[in-house]
Amino acid sequence: MKQTYNVIGTMSGTSLDGLDMAHCTFKFENNKWSFVINHTVTISYEMEMKVYLSSLNNVSGVDLIAADRNYGKWMGIQVKAFVSKHLLQTDFIASHGHTIFHQPDKGFTFQLGHGPAIAAECGLPVISDFRSLDVALGGQGAPLVPIGDKYLFAEFGACLNLGGFANISFEADGNRLAFDICPCNVLLNEYAEKLGKPFDDGGQLASRGKVSTVLLTQLNELAFYLKRGPKSLGMEWVNMEVKPILNAINLSTQDMLCTLVEHIAIQIANSSDGKENILVTGGGAFNTYLCSRIQAVSSKLLSIPDTKLIAFKEALVFAFLAVLHTRHEANALSSVTGAKNNSVGGNYCH
Repeated sequence: MKQTYNVIGTMSGTSLDGLDMAHCTFKFENNKWSFVINHTVTISYEMEMKVYLSSLNNVSGVDLIAADRNYGKWMGIQVKAFVSKHLLQTDFIASHGHTIFHQPDKGFTFQLGHGPAIAAECGLPVISDFRSLDVALGGQGAPLVPIGDKYLFAEFGACLNLGGFANISFEADGNRLAFDICPCNVLLNEYAEKLGKPFDDGGQLASRGKVSTVLLTQLNELAFYLKRGPKSLGMEWVNMEVKPILNAINLSTQDMLCTLVEHIAIQIANSSDGKENILVTGGGAFNTYLCSRIQAVSSKLLSIPDTKLIAFKEALVFAFLAVLHTRHEANALSSVTGAKNNSVGGNYCH
């Protein structure tokens, strides 16, 4: 079996920042995995693309299928350009896609970005649709990153991702456990955009606001936070459970951002009890105000790595999930997702 793999991982998160691509090398030596992130790029979404992707949960079946193919073709073009620019030796592509529907309680999850369309454009093997098998096995289909945490970041007490949603993973009694904690950048970015900013740079806007105790209490009382894992979140939950609360209160945008940051910090503190030396990645790791509030509320040591790992850890880990897929090794953990058993998720096409 191969010991070295060169893979491009691609990721489009719910916060709609853009398409992340990371060319990574993985080596399996002395029964341990190591990695190097060689080249990275983020293809930022123009506002037209953001609006388009946000609208796809309300289109016809025919339009959704067309969008799936068109977005896959677009992804394939971006991958081909990335490979050509850096002359990258690449074994295969790992594509997470862009989540449009995530309703595991109804037995489905859907990530936009047709694997065959990507492969046809870039001329490389593609592994995509990593979540569907786990959902078919009764799991949440998320989070999937924890198996990467287990094998690539075992030295940390926990791994915290501050992406569109905040999620955490850690070892407990010999099993990897993980779950989504709360909305994060999906809301922070939305309110920053109301002030003409794509995101709240360093949390400066939030830091100038005041916490609304009324709103904070309402958010902290949401039923999801009383559930034990495995559990995962999608935009459907945000739109049904969170948006009505936010829309019903009259606050300045800065006060809204400040209150949301405090809510995120409190929920992370509640979810990381007993964990030390927490690796923090995802776009929220650049939000110094958010990280300072997490540190203050939780009294935890947060380990914030170099900017490349912060921004591209999810693309890195999906590349690793594709490696495990090709080795016919489990890349979805039932201890994390609640599925009947571990599974080898993903569809391969060339």
